[in-house]
Amino acid sequence: MDIKNVKDTLINKPTYAGQSDITPEEIAIMRRKEENTLIYEKLTSEQTDITTLQNIFFELILSYDKYDFSKIELAYRFAKEAHDGVIRKSGQPYIAHPLSVAIILIKELKMDTDTICGALLHDVIEDTEFKFEDVKRNFGIDVANLVDGVTKISRLPFMEKSEVKAESTRKLFLAISKDVRVLFIKVADRLHNIRTLKFFKPDKQRRIATETMYVYASLADRLGMHAIKEELEDLSLQYLDPYAYREIEDFLILKKTEGEDLIKKIKNEIKKQFKPKDFVQEPFVEGRVKSVYGIYRKAFKENKSFEEIFDKYAVRVIVSNKGECYNVLGLIHDLYTPIQGNDNGSRFKDYISRPKKNGYQSLHTTVIGKEGIPFEVQIRTWAMHETAEYGVAAHWKYKAGLFSKDKADEYLSFIRQALDIQLESDGAEDLIDIIRKDYTSDSIMVITPKSDTITLPTGSTALDFAYRIHTNVGHRAVGVKIDKKIQKLDTVLKDGQIIEMILGKDLNPNRNWLSFVRTSEAKSKIRAYFKNEQRSENIAFGKSKLQKEFAGANMVIPDKDLTEFLSSDMRKHNCLTLDDFYASIGYGGVVIENLMPKLENEYRKKYLDAQEYYQSQLRAPKKIGKTSEISLGEISTLETKFAKCCNPLPGDSIVGFVTRLGYITVHRDDCLNFLNSVKEPENAERWHRIDWQKTNKANHEVRLSIIALDRIGLNLDITMVLAESKMNIIQSSSRNLKNGQAIFEANMLISSVDQLNILIAKLKTIRDVISVERS
Repeated sequence: MDIKNVKDTLINKPTYAGQSDITPEEIAIMRRKEENTLIYEKLTSEQTDITTLQNIFFELILSYDKYDFSKIELAYRFAKEAHDGVIRKSGQPYIAHPLSVAIILIKELKMDTDTICGALLHDVIEDTEFKFEDVKRNFGIDVANLVDGVTKISRLPFMEKSEVKAESTRKLFLAISKDVRVLFIKVADRLHNIRTLKFFKPDKQRRIATETMYVYASLADRLGMHAIKEELEDLSLQYLDPYAYREIEDFLILKKTEGEDLIKKIKNEIKKQFKPKDFVQEPFVEGRVKSVYGIYRKAFKENKSFEEIFDKYAVRVIVSNKGECYNVLGLIHDLYTPIQGNDNGSRFKDYISRPKKNGYQSLHTTVIGKEGIPFEVQIRTWAMHETAEYGVAAHWKYKAGLFSKDKADEYLSFIRQALDIQLESDGAEDLIDIIRKDYTSDSIMVITPKSDTITLPTGSTALDFAYRIHTNVGHRAVGVKIDKKIQKLDTVLKDGQIIEMILGKDLNPNRNWLSFVRTSEAKSKIRAYFKNEQRSENIAFGKSKLQKEFAGANMVIPDKDLTEFLSSDMRKHNCLTLDDFYASIGYGGVVIENLMPKLENEYRKKYLDAQEYYQSQLRAPKKIGKTSEISLGEISTLETKFAKCCNPLPGDSIVGFVTRLGYITVHRDDCLNFLNSVKEPENAERWHRIDWQKTNKANHEVRLSIIALDRIGLNLDITMVLAESKMNIIQSSSRNLKNGQAIFEANMLISSVDQLNILIAKLKTIRDVISVERS
């Protein structure tokens, strides 16, 4: 835009329509506008990098807020020099990125001077020779801390939990809880990056889009940045499911004219209902089509057609006060027919009396228009609208030179709650899961008998509700009344239900609860109980479970080496001693099954060379002949041995390893040992694709592990299924676990994968069976 036109636009901008009196606040704005125009004219008259300076100062001036132009200009020049010569994949100079991030923070979130400086400098510490002290010396400690915080977030591998270090993650989120502007900058940074994602390779596009969808969109939602959250979701979907994105986009284009005409007609119908005497000032009415991702969630995840989605179209009414909101709601329901929900209740949502966790307030109702087309109406005040658009940022701005963050602390409580939960955990991955999963837009509100409202993630159970009320309420829970009807603790709650817990006299947690609670808060408190109250039991159970896993993998580790062998995993889970590690396995803080692939690989490298390892896994040799099960092709003269590490069955995809002793060891092609060995250059050529003979009728030994809730008759039920299937059982055993479950293990002869799959399917139909696994 031409400088003169910018100046004219600012000077000629009209005051508020319909108001003849000019308030002191408006006078201050006009004076500030004149000052900003003079500053802008002075800066742009210099022979500087006008095309980029013009962009940022134009947005600053239009905001009418009080900014330190000289400090922002210095930050811009500092960043430009620091990134000099670096080109982004788009072909633009690197400075275009921090400049764009700063403009997002000004235009979308109305942020203050230090945040704008932090945005301009946010990559300086990470990507250039300048350090924290350089930023601090030139811009002060607040800006330096913002840049340092953004740098630390950038280094967090959110989607690779095993790499996250617990203590550094805690410290980072503790810092964020003190100054949320770090997150504002990072979310804006991610927004600009995903806007320019088309310049990256497909694999990186998907990785960044996945992280954006499941981390940054959730954070933006929790911070109340509704518009930014929707854009992050839409742009992520474009790379994660491009076919669906294009289909929805094409649908919206096809319906564009129809939708615009419908919204225009609805707006006019609603405006006609308003009488000036009923409102402080005329309500503002706007309409829009829902976001692509919003439609995607309902159409593709709930298996609905576009026509079945009730709220593709939305109309928003903004009024002056809360009373007018409910007045408008009555007018809307008089004009249109409210739609009933699946439970025959109204689809009306009152987020004014029961705000969302992120402070969002509004009335939502879905109605059917006169054309038979459903649409949503949102009703809110101007103050509610500002919070809905900007979230926490609406309370974190410079106003007339005074810094105000009156409600920011209230909205940031979720970070501190997450930290409190995570401090009871054994690893930082729980904190990332809490941020990603527990604080998303999908939530329900339920009611206590005293009419208090409790917000929980969608899918939460009655037991999640109990632990949200208080730790001891959860520990003592034996049942629940949902809308005055007695239900089980694992019952999934619905929005608007009245929940009353039934409590026993004593603490009664059960390890099995971990399998169905939804929230990290509940899981953490259950684990903490077993961690603190039953340490000796946990140690014994955990040690037994670890030994069983090692035996199943044929891993024999001397006792004197065990602590050293497990040291990295012990450190990761904050375990100082081997007993601490056993106890963590016992109460569920460490899921040993998830660690075994890594431990098996380390064991092979530490204790066995490749040749010894494979020899240790072999069964007796099998001579090749006309009746052989294996078709070996060009290596058909060799003998075969079946590896015990994966127990291949006819029907499995198999590979063969030619040993130096002249045998072929047969493995499944998803066997961990094959996948690790084939990566090694010296072994790669010794692996061959082989097949089963079609005439195969031989039996092979397979081990099954069945876990179920312990009860009378369980062993009999399992044995009957095995007997009816005419299985030849070599050995079987069962034992009770400490968490109210039992495990039944059996070695049997199986002729093929198909026979095994049929057996597993039958076993899973047995009452109370939780899992059936092939060992």
